Amino acid sequence: MGSASLTVLFNGVQNVLRKPLLGLFVAALLSLGLSTSVHADLPDFTELVKKNEAAVVNISTVGEQPDRRSTGAPTDPRLEEFYRFFGPPNGRGAPGNGRPANPRRSLGSGFIIEEDGYILTNHHVVDGAAEIIVRMSDRTEYEAELIGSDQRSDLALLKIEADKDLPVLKMGNYDDVEVGQWVLAIGSPFGFDYSVTAGIVSAKGRSLTSRQTGDYVPFIQTDVAINPGNSGGPLFSLDGEVIGINAQIYSNSGGFMGVSFAIPIDIAMDVVDQLKENGRVARGWLGVEIMELTKDLAEGFGLDRPRGALIARVMADSPAEAGGIEDEDIIIRFNGEEISRAGELPHWVGRTPVGEASEVVVFRGGKEVTLSVVLGELPENPQTASGGRSGGAGQQSALGVTVRDLASNRRNELDVDGGAEVVAVEGIAEEAGMRVGDVVLRMKGRVIDDADTLREVTEAAEPGDVIPVLVLRQQGNAARRSYITLRVPEEE
Repeated sequence: MGSASLTVLFNGVQNVLRKPLLGLFVAALLSLGLSTSVHADLPDFTELVKKNEAAVVNISTVGEQPDRRSTGAPTDPRLEEFYRFFGPPNGRGAPGNGRPANPRRSLGSGFIIEEDGYILTNHHVVDGAAEIIVRMSDRTEYEAELIGSDQRSDLALLKIEADKDLPVLKMGNYDDVEVGQWVLAIGSPFGFDYSVTAGIVSAKGRSLTSRQTGDYVPFIQTDVAINPGNSGGPLFSLDGEVIGINAQIYSNSGGFMGVSFAIPIDIAMDVVDQLKENGRVARGWLGVEIMELTKDLAEGFGLDRPRGALIARVMADSPAEAGGIEDEDIIIRFNGEEISRAGELPHWVGRTPVGEASEVVVFRGGKEVTLSVVLGELPENPQTASGGRSGGAGQQSALGVTVRDLASNRRNELDVDGGAEVVAVEGIAEEAGMRVGDVVLRMKGRVIDDADTLREVTEAAEPGDVIPVLVLRQQGNAARRSYITLRVPEEE
């Protein structure tokens, strides 16, 4: 259409709009056309649902569930999903309310992955169940056998015996998932079977450390409406492929608030293979305690920016120790994968076969060092240090921290060879977050054997120095290692 024609059309529209009734009519037509155009770009999920809903199942259990208050489940109300989706909505038998458990509960969802009856769901859906009932879309019910369950990935594999081939879902690929793409979930929120909700992928690789799952799943974050009962149900791409298993919500109220998390299907199928073969999952283990690098810590260790996983502790007789990894190393690559944040390292280590040599690149003393580490198997209860606190007088350093030698009995309790115990803090040390009772293990790259060693390090500090300090701090019944940074003021 030429410019002259556009001018005529524009003038015509202006003339029409000068007449109120005709103007309203034209505006309505334009609005209808715009609305139709926008709606035409939105996905239609009807065919996807019709083709796949028959392979999605409802899962119930018979027999009392254990009291969640005594299982070590997280108490953070924002991670309500960890309280484990107890439907129907009347709330009977919910954990911690003092009421007797129902003999049968609708707990969650699952989906068929093989036509001979293998079903994938969440560990927490079937945890502690005496009997597991699977109900199909045609209301046929089967008693399921628990093939295996893995708490760390929150996955469980079930098997039912049917007299016919069952419908199955097509598995997708986590690497093909993109932030912003449309996704759809099918499940049984609050016991309402085969409910469908849709949204988009909000983020990938979310690390949600908890007592329940640890740090071994790089979750897919979505804004799909997920509620109690959706647990274990599939998350689909528009191609009709399962890309994740809906597992958790982030909520202050216990209901959906726009943030949901799904386990990537690749992680799930790795777990399925091991559960089918061995009934359990073996994960790779380095034997280190890690922490995130702050801007100050990165500067103190000579990194250009915060990246990698800082080693706060190498466990004795661990694969990491045998492979040459040291305290204060910063792991920046693992088997060719860049480690941007500390939480990414357990994902890759956990997926690596036990006994396999892995290439680990660490940043040490201002340069990269490549190591070969043969991974062991992650133990059921990785070792932790514990101990009490004690007071007393000591030596004050130039940076405002007063320390004393760590008593021999405390060294044995904490399983350390040396250290200086903090008995008072002020000034720079207090501002940095150091506390009475902390045990200083390393400072500015040097092992702190006793109070004299710490005083030597602090006296050698120069104005403008950023000093990384490794401390062992009592937290409840355990002692945890973490780094803080002391920034020496510039001279005026």
